[in-house]
Amino acid sequence: MIPFDASGTFHPLAEGNELRRRAVRSAGATIFGTGATTAIQLVSTVILGRVLAPADFGVVTMVTTFSLLLTNFGLNGFTEAVIQCKEIDRRSASNLFWLNLGAGMLLTGGFAASGSLLARLYRNPLVPHIAIAMSVAIFISKGGVIHLALLRRGMHFAAVSANLAMARAANAVITILLAFLGWQYWALVAGLVTQELSVAIGAWWLCRWLPSLPTRTGRTGSLIRFAASTYGLFCFKYATQNIDNLLVGWRFNAIALGFYKRAYDLFVLSQSELISPLHNVALATFSRLNQDPLRFRRYLVSSLAMLAFVGMAVGTGLALVGKDVVRIVLGPQWGEAGRIFSFFGPGIGIMLLYSTVGWIHLSLGNPNRWLRWTILEFAVTVLLFIVALRWGPEGIAVAWSSSYWLLIIPAFWYAGKPIRLEISVLISAVWKYAVASLLSASASVPLTSRFVPSTARLSAVAALEHMAVASGLFLTVYLSIVILLHGGCTPLRQLVNLLRELSPKGRPAWSAPAIVTPSN
Repeated sequence: MIPFDASGTFHPLAEGNELRRRAVRSAGATIFGTGATTAIQLVSTVILGRVLAPADFGVVTMVTTFSLLLTNFGLNGFTEAVIQCKEIDRRSASNLFWLNLGAGMLLTGGFAASGSLLARLYRNPLVPHIAIAMSVAIFISKGGVIHLALLRRGMHFAAVSANLAMARAANAVITILLAFLGWQYWALVAGLVTQELSVAIGAWWLCRWLPSLPTRTGRTGSLIRFAASTYGLFCFKYATQNIDNLLVGWRFNAIALGFYKRAYDLFVLSQSELISPLHNVALATFSRLNQDPLRFRRYLVSSLAMLAFVGMAVGTGLALVGKDVVRIVLGPQWGEAGRIFSFFGPGIGIMLLYSTVGWIHLSLGNPNRWLRWTILEFAVTVLLFIVALRWGPEGIAVAWSSSYWLLIIPAFWYAGKPIRLEISVLISAVWKYAVASLLSASASVPLTSRFVPSTARLSAVAALEHMAVASGLFLTVYLSIVILLHGGCTPLRQLVNLLRELSPKGRPAWSAPAIVTPSN
């Protein structure tokens, strides 16, 4: 993509029906790309789970808990600023590029020097050396941030997804190769550095743009303020989502953290598959509707309804077969991770819906409102963690699930106030799927435990058999209850039509259904 024309202006975006078609196709490309990335990660996880020890994953997690926050500087902030702003030119983009690169140099040096502090925190002598190596990844990550943001603004999400899939593949190849050569935890570190390098190279290849020297434009300041607010709220959200690693690593050890991290990764797998890939697509789409509250509410609620349909099924299904998945993917030596995951299960479906709150704040140009909410979210979640720490990693898992159920209604109420989004409208769109998942799980558990033996001490083949039976039974009951509650197959037809649109050769067959929304 060549992002700017001869005058330095960014190419115009699609509007109207063309916007919707490109948004749906972009969502499809992103989901399929993420599916390919997950497949690569799954193969890597299966192999590495049998080559590396839990302590290897744990000691690297001790460092990445902090380094990933700095790696995401710019990626979270400047990306949203570039996508959301009404206009951006070549000079403003160049200014953001150099600011991001300069900040990366400072962050790299600061993190490399912090290794000794982290070693004292975790009481682990391996941490300082890993911190120095990960500081290299921090600097490399800044090279392609603005290029990727321009690609996303132009809705070239298929190219972005392909680039990320290639980077993850490079990570997997390097990590597996070095793990077999006996590099232990260094294999994981080398893979992460390789991934950042691959992303940066791919970004420059896909977005054919060379930054010019910094100049005054009169627009850079507003972009920086938006980016600063967005990154500030990302910091709080990141702290919320990673303080559990800090507490488990500090209170226990690298082995316990290794087990907990594997369970947590399975917990957020559905979010990374369904929500994270759609974040920038949703932002690019809803930002074009923020001057039309009626259409904004209509598209948002219908999107949440489809997400609840799929998300509740995926979340509850994973909760039912999580132990089997861990046994099959990682092997019997990771059984403790499977046990911890069972405590995460009740929060998966509601987590998916909660994760879309940021779409509303950012697309309306209200990062400060999201920042204020994120501070409250951080305080509530940390309080739950502190209370639950006495029960170990299992208690932290329960705290996670409880936090989403506790916060979801006030979160949507606060986010939707600027567009007069009524909570009753959202609840009416999703409650039937939540009830269907609860009832189907209640029916599936006793049936599978009666007809299929427990796999606690059985082989991976028995675990696979149990997973197939439990998943099939749950899905059958779930779809039956959904049809019963809706008085027909309308949700299934909408989902099938949407999947057709998501495919590369699909034709538009579904539009957001008319729903009752508050008047303007």
